[in-house]
Amino acid sequence: MQYLRTDNIALWNLGFRPFYFLASVFAALSVALWTCEYAGYLPAGYLRVPVWHGHEMLFGYTLAVVTGFLFTAVRNWTGQPTPTGALLAAYAALWVAGRVLMLTPYAFAAALVNAAFPLAVAVAIGIPLVRSGNRRNYFFIALLVLLGLATLAVHLSFMGVLAWPQLVSVQVGLDVVLFIMAVMGGRVIPMFTNNGIPGAQAARHPLVEKLALGGVLALLAADLLQAPATVVAVLALAVAAAHAARLHLWQPWRAWSNPLVWILHAAYGWIVVYLMLRALATLEIIAEPLAVHALTIGAIGGLTLGMMTRTARGHTGRPLTAAGFEVICYVLVQLAAAIRVFGGMLLPGLYLATVIASAICWSSAFALYAIRYWPVLSRPRLDGKPG
Repeated sequence: MQYLRTDNIALWNLGFRPFYFLASVFAALSVALWTCEYAGYLPAGYLRVPVWHGHEMLFGYTLAVVTGFLFTAVRNWTGQPTPTGALLAAYAALWVAGRVLMLTPYAFAAALVNAAFPLAVAVAIGIPLVRSGNRRNYFFIALLVLLGLATLAVHLSFMGVLAWPQLVSVQVGLDVVLFIMAVMGGRVIPMFTNNGIPGAQAARHPLVEKLALGGVLALLAADLLQAPATVVAVLALAVAAAHAARLHLWQPWRAWSNPLVWILHAAYGWIVVYLMLRALATLEIIAEPLAVHALTIGAIGGLTLGMMTRTARGHTGRPLTAAGFEVICYVLVQLAAAIRVFGGMLLPGLYLATVIASAICWSSAFALYAIRYWPVLSRPRLDGKPG
């Protein structure tokens, strides 16, 4: 009977293990199914309303990766325990329940479960952060609460309970994730660049840091207040310039010899592209989905995939190197972004074809990750250490 206990299964030893696997499988299957319906190959039925596709990739896939990362990182930052064993399995079950309920007519139950998940994660990381006095990372608690409110607002708007545009709530969620990426990117990309690239001198400038991070928060406030289009466009361009300057200081041109580093630089570059395209989309010069997918596929997809490989290898006692398998995944997700954004922009007559081609690249990348990393995530560390 002891083999039925979760504390004897490596998958439940640390937060990144189940959530990285669940996220990769969901990313592959959800996009593939949604695209088949969008292209007319299957009858509509999965995520019946278009906004739910965005909701699931943000509050489903992305939030799962963020959860796995935070459950792992907060333990390192604080020296305090985060969910493992049966408790970690319960968190994973709550996330799965949210995905399943999205396919049912039980809208109120789906709203409660999907809002409860980020709030529960906030509690799980908040306890060790407070106990250790790690005030530097308290903001993650507030961001998770905001994500919980954003997903709840999407559901309540859909049910007619709340008079609030669903797309505004999704945009607020994207802004929160953008801020998380900007913070963590600033912490790890320069460090990984200097550690992994001989002769690199990636640097951080205090003023640039304040402008880049403060600019994202200003954009979040503008979206919450539903500011005029001109204000949002000007702000987005200014924030794009700050992030371009930030990326330049990290010397991305030196990163190409190390795949674990270049994928992070490439993904961060998509943030700059997104902000510029968002300004154009806000002024109705280009279609809004082109800008959104620069962020969701290029930046979120690239950065999460890069961190999912690096942290999974590091926390299972494996060398921090990317083999051909990982490089293929990185290239596929970058192709998915380029085809979806620039293909859709330059070849409007082939728009559907670009959507399908992008989805094939995306789903292939995450399916390959799930296959390759299932043995990594489900087996004990190679060095015998806990985690």
